Amino acid sequence: MRKAISHLESELLKIRAGKASPQMFDGLTVDYYGSPTPLNQVANISVADARTITIQPWERNMIQPIERSIIAANLGVTPQNDGVMIRIFLPPLTEERRKEIVKRVHAEAEQSRVAIRSIRRDAIEHIKRMKKDGLSEDLAVDAEGEVQKITDAHIALVEKHVLAKEKEVMSI
Repeated sequence: MRKAISHLESELLKIRAGKASPQMFDGLTVDYYGSPTPLNQVANISVADARTITIQPWERNMIQPIERSIIAANLGVTPQNDGVMIRIFLPPLTEERRKEIVKRVHAEAEQSRVAIRSIRRDAIEHIKRMKKDGLSEDLAVDAEGEVQKITDAHIALVEKHVLAKEKEVMSI
């Protein structure tokens, strides 16, 4: 369940909330001499100011593949290259775009909830198998209650992350 929460946190970092962040490009791969390579392994990604990200490739011939992968990722940004580096200017978010981002945040949260519930189901099935193998009824009921308590705590943590990200996205 902790892994589901940490995955949610990493996915929420990738979602743009109005200000420039290099984490937007985590998970983005570039065709590097025929093999897909993470962008941060072929270029230096830095934040120039609140709305500008610069990508400095370590090899000049990587500018085009980096541009293509950014466009293909459909991040809602357009890269501009000057032959040496790529600059990405983040436009201010419109109300409509903010609502789309919030929907994406809720979709990521739902995936995390489903993962947590799946883990709960597996744990309860394991407890039932142990009960068939001789675990006492009282211990089984206590264990199931404990699993449910842990599940509820992790679901609440997901909700806390969603509310914080939603507030961040909707603030102008």
